[in-house]
Amino acid sequence: MTITDETIDYVGILAKLELSPEEKEQAKKDMSDMLDYVSKLNELNTDGVEAMSHTFPYNNVFREDVVVNGDDRENMLMNAPEQKDGCYKVPKTFD
Repeated sequence: MTITDETIDYVGILAKLELSPEEKEQAKKDMSDMLDYVSKLNELNTDGVEAMSHTFPYNNVFREDVVVNGDDRENMLMNAPEQKDGCYKVPKTFD
């Protein structure tokens, strides 16, 4: 598959990128190289290879949700730039 200027322009629109002419040429080369690599991968014999969606055998590596009491006012205000009477003090934004 040949990567055209129109393809690069369209991808740029989708990605909201403005590319210089030099960047467009580099992107064309990079995309062509990537498609060549995918073509090589498609030539491999995958008979007997189980399909998988992830390359790592991890299941739910996220931390457990831990409920904590979030009303420790003193700790919350410790890094506040300004505070008054146990509350954040913010500058007035309008009259």
